[in-house]
Amino acid sequence: MEAVAITRTDMLNVADAVAREKGIERELVLEAMEQAIQKAGRSKYGHEHDIRASIDRKSGEILLARYLEVVEEIENEVTQLTLDQAKAKKADAAIGEFLVDPLPPIDFGRIAAQTAKQVIVQRVREAERERQYEEYKDRVGEIVNGIVKRVEFGNVTVDLGRAEAIMRRDECIPREHLKRGDRVRAFIYDVRQEQRGPQIFLSRTHPAFMAKLFSQEVPEIYDGVIEIRRVARDPGSRAKIAVFSHDGSIDPVGACVGMRGSRVQAVVAELQGEKIDIIPWSEDEATFVVNALAPAEVAKVVMDEEAGKIEVVVPDDQLSLAIGRRGQNVRLASMLTEFDIDIMTEEQESEKRQAEFNERSERFIAALDVDDVIARLLVTEGFTEIDEVAFVPVDELAAIEGFDEEVAEELRRRARAFLEEEKARLVEERRSLGIADDLAETEGLNDAMLVALGKDDIKSLEDFAGLAPDELTDRDDGILRSFGMTEDVATDLVMQARVKVGWITQEDLDAMQASDEEEGEGEDGDGEDGAAAPAGAV
Repeated sequence: MEAVAITRTDMLNVADAVAREKGIERELVLEAMEQAIQKAGRSKYGHEHDIRASIDRKSGEILLARYLEVVEEIENEVTQLTLDQAKAKKADAAIGEFLVDPLPPIDFGRIAAQTAKQVIVQRVREAERERQYEEYKDRVGEIVNGIVKRVEFGNVTVDLGRAEAIMRRDECIPREHLKRGDRVRAFIYDVRQEQRGPQIFLSRTHPAFMAKLFSQEVPEIYDGVIEIRRVARDPGSRAKIAVFSHDGSIDPVGACVGMRGSRVQAVVAELQGEKIDIIPWSEDEATFVVNALAPAEVAKVVMDEEAGKIEVVVPDDQLSLAIGRRGQNVRLASMLTEFDIDIMTEEQESEKRQAEFNERSERFIAALDVDDVIARLLVTEGFTEIDEVAFVPVDELAAIEGFDEEVAEELRRRARAFLEEEKARLVEERRSLGIADDLAETEGLNDAMLVALGKDDIKSLEDFAGLAPDELTDRDDGILRSFGMTEDVATDLVMQARVKVGWITQEDLDAMQASDEEEGEGEDGDGEDGAAAPAGAV
């Protein structure tokens, strides 16, 4: 078996070289070497012995020794000895002290050398990963340049020089084919400790990547004069970016486009030809929606802020342009404005309004036992529900052309009588469905909602607590979709039900809400270089 001799100078030279190459502390490398020598020593003299190794930091001398602990009563004869035994070796020995028996230096056989190498490599790798984490953990949100090291199943490993990063397949721009050796620019969106060590995650599809690219190309964004408020992307295909100028004399759209489109084209080239619509930000939500749907022209906007929906009416010849290929334009506009956008033509809108008008008229005819003329007058004046008629002041009803106080009073009486009958009917139906008292007593749920829940087999508070909020509010099949309940209200109702049935405590709920508020505040903060963190980037 060939022995491996390592001189004192070799030890320090190797430690210095590894520390320089890996960018880690020399001390960490020497500690790894000590552990390796210690492991080899235990392999030679017995793993049961307490054998320790040390390397002199100046001379490089290796010291190998066996440590024996002085104790009152021996529990392990191999690593301990009594005070009398210790005094035979050292006159002033004391309880708790360690006696050190020097051992001769060992020559590393082939197996011992391999074991030592593995220990050193492992420790150095751990130290290198820790260094990478410390270096990159505060660089989330930055753009970095690297070289593609390998591509496996669409996942790209990027060499950043002093670290390696991973760009998952879904973070790569579609139809962009990266190969080994390519230079690539990407956005650091996360750095975290994982079981296999610290991981740096890159993205080229993240909305904030586009915002950062504009920040690099447009000095006004870097200086904070122009602010990027929102970004919505369909990576590799199309994007919309909303910009706002803090200086009234500077056009934010023109500044981002640049002379003959030079600035925006630089970003487009980096994103593999992704088309970018730059639109002006507006505090007025309706105006912002109109801007976001460009290049389509909008005739009218009808907002429902409670439901978070907007109806947009466009001329017939603008419908396909507003929707975009495969719905892309309206989808990006919806992401940008954070509203659900329904697009319809003027003809469709007219038909819808007429249908709503007829439906409300028929409801008033049936509930109030009035003729078609009176019902249509009520709808024309803006009345939509029976309870509005029941509790509106008499003088407001009497002010309608063709009405007087006597008619107004009679309409209110009939409306209230109808509501009482309807309430009695709903209570009876609720009881027949077997709705439990604990659910019936839930604040925020009326009898009509309880009947709708009962028909969907939600009959107890525990059944209700097991629902997800979108099961109540989903626009297509939500149980309470017809009641205009928002997802926030639904979430509050479900979470309170979970508290009542004992699945969580009120303290847990308060902590979750406080955490959500803190995250919301963090998302609203400004990004670096004067560009606000894009809503789509969160």
